[in-house]
Amino acid sequence: MRLSGLEGRCKKRWKRTTIPDPEAALARDLIQRHFGPCTELDRRYVGDITYVMTWEGWAYLATVIDLASRRVVGWALADHMRTELVEDALTMAFVQRRPPEGLIFHSDRGSQYVGHDYARLAKDQGVVLSVGRRGQCWDNAVAESFFATIKRELIDTRAWPTRAGLRAAVFDYIEGWYNTRRLHSSLGYMSPAMYEALIHHNADRQAA
Repeated sequence: MRLSGLEGRCKKRWKRTTIPDPEAALARDLIQRHFGPCTELDRRYVGDITYVMTWEGWAYLATVIDLASRRVVGWALADHMRTELVEDALTMAFVQRRPPEGLIFHSDRGSQYVGHDYARLAKDQGVVLSVGRRGQCWDNAVAESFFATIKRELIDTRAWPTRAGLRAAVFDYIEGWYNTRRLHSSLGYMSPAMYEALIHHNADRQAA
């Protein structure tokens, strides 16, 4: 490898982000791995947390994704995994999208998602919570897939000296690339923005 100018890619440091709350009253799984895109926007969201090592310490990224279009409709990045992190991501989604009451939000069994504070926020917003089974990452496959993509295409491509620099790069990636220009095979090789524009166009034609 040395003679060929090749270097092995080292495995990234692992950090646990899903910490169950044994005292939480868990919701049922209302998604049942039915992740296929559809024409009903803002009806089913999924969310999760991942971690990034910076020179300043760990940073944690929480996201909210609309299953219909695969669009990242809310996200938050902080130096902690407290409930406020996932609350900020969901609040961004509501400010940007204003979904109707009855929206289903699906997550894993992490304590941030099944605790009383998050349940109260969801109830206030008219959100119905859904959780996957213990130890079944595929029950939240779309959220996991997004993290694999952003790590492969952005996070693992360089070092991150500061959390501020990471936040700016994540913003550019999500808002300037992933949502607007990156093509998704599950959407017929359209970007989330293109797919949503097609949905609105077809709805306008039917209403005319």
